[in-house]
Amino acid sequence: MAAKNGGTHYIAVVASGCENGYHIKQQFTKQPQPSKKRSSIEPQANIIKSAIKRSARFASSRLHISAHRLVSYTQPGYNFTSSLRHFSPPSFFKNSLMIARLRWLVTAVAVALNLFVYFYPDLVNSPGQCLWKGEIVESKYPLLNEYLPLDNVYLQALLLNFPSLRAPRNNATHNNDKVADIHMLTFGDPQINGNWASTKYIKRLDNYGNDYYLGHIYKIMKARLEPSHVAVMGDQFSSQWILDSEFYNRTLRFVERLFPRDDDYKSTVVETWEKHENYDWQAWLERERNMDLGVRFNLRKYDDVYDWVHPNQKELNLQNPLFINLTGNHDIGYSGDATWQHMARFHHLFGQDNYVITYNKGEPEEWRLVVLDSLTLEGPALEEDFLKFTWSFLEHLNETNKDFKGSTVLLTHIPFYKEEGICVDGPEHRYYENYEKEPYKNGKLRSQNHLLHETSQKVLNIVFPNTDKEGLILTGHDHEGCSSYYNLVDGEWVASKEPILDGAAQPIHEVVVRAMMGEYDGQTGLVTGQFDYDRQEWKFDFKYCSFVVQHWWWASRVAALVALLVHLIAFLTK
Repeated sequence: MAAKNGGTHYIAVVASGCENGYHIKQQFTKQPQPSKKRSSIEPQANIIKSAIKRSARFASSRLHISAHRLVSYTQPGYNFTSSLRHFSPPSFFKNSLMIARLRWLVTAVAVALNLFVYFYPDLVNSPGQCLWKGEIVESKYPLLNEYLPLDNVYLQALLLNFPSLRAPRNNATHNNDKVADIHMLTFGDPQINGNWASTKYIKRLDNYGNDYYLGHIYKIMKARLEPSHVAVMGDQFSSQWILDSEFYNRTLRFVERLFPRDDDYKSTVVETWEKHENYDWQAWLERERNMDLGVRFNLRKYDDVYDWVHPNQKELNLQNPLFINLTGNHDIGYSGDATWQHMARFHHLFGQDNYVITYNKGEPEEWRLVVLDSLTLEGPALEEDFLKFTWSFLEHLNETNKDFKGSTVLLTHIPFYKEEGICVDGPEHRYYENYEKEPYKNGKLRSQNHLLHETSQKVLNIVFPNTDKEGLILTGHDHEGCSSYYNLVDGEWVASKEPILDGAAQPIHEVVVRAMMGEYDGQTGLVTGQFDYDRQEWKFDFKYCSFVVQHWWWASRVAALVALLVHLIAFLTK
């Protein structure tokens, strides 16, 4: 650099750098009166010159070094000063080249993992597996619909994964004088855990991540398929033995993280959680006991309901589908330990345990959705009133069968009776015996895998009165899942792995919905109902859309965080 002072020019050359742990800086200045002396500075000049050359070479290793041309020390009129001081650069500073390369590798891994978890329906499953049966999704751009083959699996995958490209689905219940298909998502036994004062932080983190893993499945499938109905097959929680406070906490997580809904559809849950007061189950008990059984049934009988908040709305709500929560043994308990407190808070936050919705009543396309609390069908029960209420519901339902001509979809938690070997869980009933902790439970029902044979026969006869019509049973409880058929043979319903088609009666398909937990690959069950106008009857189809074990979801999130951290380090070490 050059500076002018009183007509005299000063010329300075500066070199600085790092070499072998030392910071080196030299400055040479041209003086107004050149000096002839040189011998006193030559030895040090040679040392510094050598160090500066090494510093210049070291600059290629991406350290922050500036090195300028070193002029001759022996020329008249030049002096120089030099300084050496010890300097220890941080280790990541020395490895900045490696960090720069590493960040792109980590970024590539993070992008790949996140693409995988967001597009898993088409990457993990076979073509058409994660789509309603018979549906062809159209683009909102007419030219694409006209010139591209819409039945192409890759084009369908594109439209399903990018809602902004596809045409809005029709929310009318009838199109061109034909009834809309039934589109229902089913989720088996999420069983979310809770946090206690003694819960370790790693377990709290695991619970937190598990909520969003399950919520990720629902978010992807809801945006992709826009169902009209969603059913959780019971066992929302991992234990019924929790106080009201923890029940409120988990229910809030359920509607905020797992199955998020608009504010109007979760207001009761949020308000109850904010108050955090024990629910007045005694008042609920009195109302239920004093209610006439006929009135009780009428309050649990609905027609053409597609929206719980707006029940008079007679069109499909594809943004907030009709949500159905079944009672599970981990929600209210088996009948031998279910209490009024269990039942009251479930009704308050999740809805009724028994009800029926009839669609298209009196028309050829008539069908009904029956929600049944199978946990209160058998005993001995701790509260016999629960059994009385459930059997009364079935008796009143039976009285309506004379006017019902359609098909039935039954949703319940406990599977029906079947012999050993058809499903993973065989028939089993256990009862409290010598139970000293709570001796009043001795002799009462403690657990069950299936309903009893006699109970199964009674329920199937009532719920499926039109044996010439196809029907569907959806249950939970057995996490492994199962598919079987109930065939009416000589007046008795007999379970088999495959349907028996040699009789006049239609087999009833029972699907035990495989759990949506990560251990079971995050399953979503897709139910499609289509009305066959040639045969004048409903046809039902069930299939799974599988995710993967939760570790892949965790890996995608961790990889994204690591990539962000590496990019930050690379930026700071420039």
